[in-house]
Amino acid sequence: MSKKNIAILTILIAIILDQVIKIYIKTNYILGDGFEVFSWFKIHFVENNGMAMGFEFGGKSGKLFLTLFRIVAVGAIIYWLAGNIKRKVHNAVIIGISLIFSGAVGNIIDSIFYGVIFDSSEHKVATLFADKPYGELFYGKVVDMFYFPIWSGNLPEWIPFVGGDLFTFFQYIFNPADSYITIGVAILFIFSKQAFPKEDKKSDKKITETSSEL
Repeated sequence: MSKKNIAILTILIAIILDQVIKIYIKTNYILGDGFEVFSWFKIHFVENNGMAMGFEFGGKSGKLFLTLFRIVAVGAIIYWLAGNIKRKVHNAVIIGISLIFSGAVGNIIDSIFYGVIFDSSEHKVATLFADKPYGELFYGKVVDMFYFPIWSGNLPEWIPFVGGDLFTFFQYIFNPADSYITIGVAILFIFSKQAFPKEDKKSDKKITETSSEL
């Protein structure tokens, strides 16, 4: 399979899977509802108004800026991916960049469209293509559901600022798109030599010879 096809297949599978899971959660669970898979892994439906990990960013205008910034970033990722396909880099690098692209697009879809195709999930299960959607174009909420409360307990008193407080690891709730970005970055870190190659030694030698002649 060509590197271009590997990228296309990775992106299609990742984005479709992301959206299928989000739509299923949105149309089957009330906000705040979910179920326990294991004691350390739960499905817990929440909606993210801003950035990753539930952070907010400047209210309504900040959310619009963030969505537009993500769209620009996706364009840069496409350019990056196309360049690496042309360079015929390792397939793992192609997959890593494709996952990062898929994660960004997955959350952009939520932000742009979910506000105009779903009604509210508060106190009832949402309806897809609702007559009275909860928001506007570009102001949708990102759907999150993966929760890994691996450990929960009170921190020792001697820890500054948070000592004695209840702490949960891992307390953040995320979605498949977030996972793609994390996995993609991890792959690029592992294959960093292929993803970010140094200049060819021959080129370095030629530059040195040219410099010595000047």
